[in-house]
Amino acid sequence: MKEAAMDIQGMFEQIIQSLGNYVPNILGALAILIVGWLLALIVSAAVRGILKRTDFDNRIAGKIFGDQAVKTMNLEVVVAKVFYYIIMLFVLLAFFQTLKLTIVTEPINNLLNRLFAYIPQFIGAVVLLLIAWILASMVRLASVKILQTARLDERLGAAEEGRRSFAKTLGDALYWLIFLLFLPAILDALMLSGLLQPVQAMLDKLLGFLPNILAGAVIILVGWFAARLVKRIVTNLLAVTGIDRLSERLGMDTVLGEQRLSGVLGWIVYALIILPVAIAALNALALDALTRPASDMLNLILSAIPNIFAAAIVIIIAYAVGNMAATLITNILVKIGFNRILPLIGIGKEPEKGQRTPAQVVGTIVLAAVMIFAAMEAANLLGFEMMGTLVSGFLVFAGQILLGLVIIAIGMYVANLVAELIRSSGVMHARFLALVARIAILLLAGAMGLARMGLADEIISLAFGLLFGSIMVAAAIAFGIGGRDFAARQLDSWSKALQKEK
Repeated sequence: MKEAAMDIQGMFEQIIQSLGNYVPNILGALAILIVGWLLALIVSAAVRGILKRTDFDNRIAGKIFGDQAVKTMNLEVVVAKVFYYIIMLFVLLAFFQTLKLTIVTEPINNLLNRLFAYIPQFIGAVVLLLIAWILASMVRLASVKILQTARLDERLGAAEEGRRSFAKTLGDALYWLIFLLFLPAILDALMLSGLLQPVQAMLDKLLGFLPNILAGAVIILVGWFAARLVKRIVTNLLAVTGIDRLSERLGMDTVLGEQRLSGVLGWIVYALIILPVAIAALNALALDALTRPASDMLNLILSAIPNIFAAAIVIIIAYAVGNMAATLITNILVKIGFNRILPLIGIGKEPEKGQRTPAQVVGTIVLAAVMIFAAMEAANLLGFEMMGTLVSGFLVFAGQILLGLVIIAIGMYVANLVAELIRSSGVMHARFLALVARIAILLLAGAMGLARMGLADEIISLAFGLLFGSIMVAAAIAFGIGGRDFAARQLDSWSKALQKEK
């Protein structure tokens, strides 16, 4: 028992001696931890205070991440926390080394070694990024200033229409293009080969295709300027020659609305110039899979332009001629009293002042007929044979309808005239006979008009024959029954006369 007690006492003495030897390390580690923590707080607060007093960090972050993102991320706090955790990482490393906990310090040492080995590459990437940002900002500023000095937005009309400035758009495009050009070097400095290879391949293709893009852009830009210049020249020349006044005299202002004929022709010339320019720009891109269908479509449109112009000329001339013919026919019909046709045929009264007159209706029909003929010819010029055939069939049908209406109108006029003559003759039952005559003439005229329209000829002929036959049978029956006594007396007188002769 005495030996066991001595062993326990010796063990406690060794533990106390070991702890006594380790107490300085513990106290030193705690001192390092407390001082390091205080130092991290001081440095973090100092960094946050410096950043709040300056606006340089927000400006750089705004250029990279955008102004809206900078407002929501509170950049000063983020940077201060980064400094705080970096210092605390070193403090913890010193804390564990003082405690001689190598099992903890070795991973941290390896991490810091790799981190410090990577710092030169990171600094190189940051320097390249800074150079790219400075160069991109200078190029954007210079391009925007040059284009604003040249008043490109005013020439393009972007300022008046409220659209985004073309100068700023082009400046932003150049800005990000420079960043894209620096991107492979930045990735190479960071030794990110997995990202570098696809980015480098994409950039090689882009740079190889860039001359085609520039050529297409130059063609579009030059062609667009030329088209706008020619459009203005043509519009002003036509306006000076008085073509707008001529179009008003021909009545084309009702079709054009607020547009003027000189402006419309100017836009046509603009389209004639811009179409070949678009074809040339697409060919300059050398993307056959993409540009060939579009180029073929534009070539098809360009080849159809002569026919389109011919059709447009036909329509314009037809409208001018039809408008003059409609006006002439309307005036002639007004002078001969055609506006009194409605009371003459008994379907209405003479229109009052301000209402549309029958003469105007006829003039509109004449104009519509001329325009339909012109549309048929224009469809044939454009190669729309089916449409031309349909319009031709419609013209035949419309002519039949119009002729049938004329026959019915004439029948109504004759029916009214005959009825009036019978009523004024003074014969017995004049009103009844006038009504019968009027109905008979109207039925005859209606049958003739509907037959001329081609609306079910057999049914109309059968109905008219049955109606006319029934009227005749009814008249014969009425005559036979009503004249029975007269016929008996006549036959009796004839019989007596024959007996006397014998």
